[in-house]
Parts: sequence; structure tokens; C-alpha cells
Amino acid sequence: MTVLAHEIMTPSIKAVPQSWTMDRLARFLNDNEITGSPVTDESGEIIGIATLKDIAEFRWNAKRSNTNTADELTAEEQQEARRLRMVLFEEMGKVPVEVRDIMTPIVLSVDETTPVRDIANIMMKEHLHRIFVTKDTRITGIVTTYDMLKIVSNEELTKRCASNS
Repeated sequence: MTVLAHEIMTPSIKAVPQSWTMDRLARFLNDNEITGSPVTDESGEIIGIATLKDIAEFRWNAKRSNTNTADELTAEEQQEARRLRMVLFEEMGKVPVEVRDIMTPIVLSVDETTPVRDIANIMMKEHLHRIFVTKDTRITGIVTTYDMLKIVSNEELTKRCASNS
């Protein structure tokens, strides 16, 4: 008997509003010991996902300079460019970055009846650590890499997966 999404999914999803600040999101993820969360709009509909990776990429890109352009500048121009970047970065730091600014607006999902082998293939192909589970277009849970590990640690689930190759 094939193992299906609804058998391994985590049914409780901790979503965050798109209007939260990036710092509040980081605290939320840390407090809940999770690495990502669905993002909802004002009506509660899931519109994307925000992860620790999104936060890290935003901070990395905000601090990174474009080295190709720097090679074409004189020493004085490079110094002025660094000064301007610092001024801009300091000013940007005063404006809170919202979750909607860093989230990934694509929401991938599978149906509750999707075999876990198919889920594993999707997650590997798309390099995902989590995928939403739906029933009649309504999100009912989430399958994470941790949930996929349940199969390996549960002898019955492992046998069921192996018998359906």
C-alpha cells in the first residue's frame, strides 16, 4: 500500500502575515524552531513562503558591492561609491523590511493523496525543504524534509514505500 502525503504531513501550519517585518519573522522562526513559514495576505490566503534563506539572501545582497563596476572606477570614485553605499545602507536600515519584500511568491503544493515517492521527486527536482499539502485547493498541511525522514525511521512506512517501487 502506497504511503500518501496525508500520512506523513504536519497538519498544523504556522503562517505569518506579509506585513510583518523581517526582524519579527526571524524571531518567529527562531522561537518556533522552524526554518520557513507560509505568508498570508490580509484575507488569510497563503501567497508565498518566507524562510531563513530569504532573510540571509536579503542581508547578503544589501551588504554586497558590485566588484565589476569598482574595477572601472578611479580610487576617488571607489571611495565615494563606498561612502554612498554606507549612507544608503544606514538609511535602509531605518526602514523596516517587510516579509512581502523578501518572500518567495510561488506556492508549490501536492494533494493529500499524492504518493510520498512523487513528493520526494518534486522536492529533489525543485530543491525544496517543504511543500504544502492541499485538499480541494485548501492547504491542510505541510511536508518537510523532517516529515520525509519519518519514513526512514518508521519500519512499517519504509516497507510500504519499498514495496511500491
